[in-house]
Amino acid sequence: MTKTVSANGATIPVIGLGTWELRGDVATDCVSAALDIGYRHIDTAAMYGNEVEVGEGIRGHSLPRDEVFVTTKVWYTDVSDGALQRSAEASLKRLGLDQVDLLLIHWPSREVSVAEQVGALCDAKRRGYARHVGVANFPAGMLQEALRTATEPLVCDQVEHHPLLDQSRIMTACRDAGMALVSYSPIGKGTLLADPVIAAIARANGRTPAQVILRWHVQQPMNVAIPRSSKRERLAENFAVFNFELTPEEMDRVSGLAQPDGRMVNMSFAPDWDA
Repeated sequence: MTKTVSANGATIPVIGLGTWELRGDVATDCVSAALDIGYRHIDTAAMYGNEVEVGEGIRGHSLPRDEVFVTTKVWYTDVSDGALQRSAEASLKRLGLDQVDLLLIHWPSREVSVAEQVGALCDAKRRGYARHVGVANFPAGMLQEALRTATEPLVCDQVEHHPLLDQSRIMTACRDAGMALVSYSPIGKGTLLADPVIAAIARANGRTPAQVILRWHVQQPMNVAIPRSSKRERLAENFAVFNFELTPEEMDRVSGLAQPDGRMVNMSFAPDWDA
């Protein structure tokens, strides 16, 4: 059984499968393989263009539906009242599911007020489209505004997070609100795998660099990681992080890799991350 975190009523497995850039049969096969390995958390989005294939992987597996935590997201162009609910309905049709476990606003819109975006999200939950709702890529100030206007519990903020990028401010805001921080690009798009600090810790623990980084994630309270891979052996490697532990000194060494310019995802269309 995978470890989980409890966040405002949601029980979220701490290691999930990210499916960004997985397409066609590769997406379906990866989802099926991940569920075979032990993953119980699958993350997709309308923008990924793979909800049909991800849904096939989930529905075609022998696991009961209620044992798989499924997340999808509404793109920032569809977050106004009415459009968000229609996007959620369309996602359910593509996935072939009656309900997702978690529905997120993928990116906040600069054109629609936070109150309207979050109000539509909460309405989607009340309509039964999702068991839980949350946000993604909301900076700390905007998250506080979302929390003030939400009429349903928000269970997470999904953001870029890896050792090169200090997300302590948003992590603190999430924890203070009883929310999880879900980390995408948790391994830093592979750039950290050859880092000498990570490599030394991996050798000391008899683990791979990716396992060290993912263990760093799951040892932090209320942190969830959703690594992506199209290779079965890497899927298994990424999931095998529950039978060892980093020391406090090793955790600090990994955290110490953070850099001022550590962000890797293009934020050009996003709100000010200092907000």
